Amino acid sequence: MADKPEDIANALFSELFMADQLARSHVSKALPKGMELSHFGVLNHLARISDERSPAQLAKTFHVTRGAMTNTLAKLEWAGHIHIRPDWDDARRKFVSISPAGRSARDAALHAITPVIGEVVQDLGQDRIRAVLPVLRELRRRLEDEG
Repeated sequence: MADKPEDIANALFSELFMADQLARSHVSKALPKGMELSHFGVLNHLARISDERSPAQLAKTFHVTRGAMTNTLAKLEWAGHIHIRPDWDDARRKFVSISPAGRSARDAALHAITPVIGEVVQDLGQDRIRAVLPVLRELRRRLEDEG
């Protein structure tokens, strides 16, 4: 008997939600003391793009409220991991960039989590991971388009 489409959808999202929860838990435990997953996410993003972003742009990228992003940015600024400067053309706006200390913190976090995520990839096999990535990317794109 074939699975109904709604059964497949429920199974897919149940697995995604559980995998997300477990991945976040494992990665959070591996992060350096005092660093939260949200901090790492912002630092990693800023390091990868090598450019400034406004708090609103970051909130949109991470699908969080502006208030939540402001809270994360305040903690990162306090730790010296980011610089926040005013927009010289519009004083109401701000721009965020990663600091050298933030880049070092991101690198340390990446070094700490790599064994955790690398072990999973090794156990599952790189070929299987490569095979599923296009499906997960397409799923993410479709969900972003609906959001």
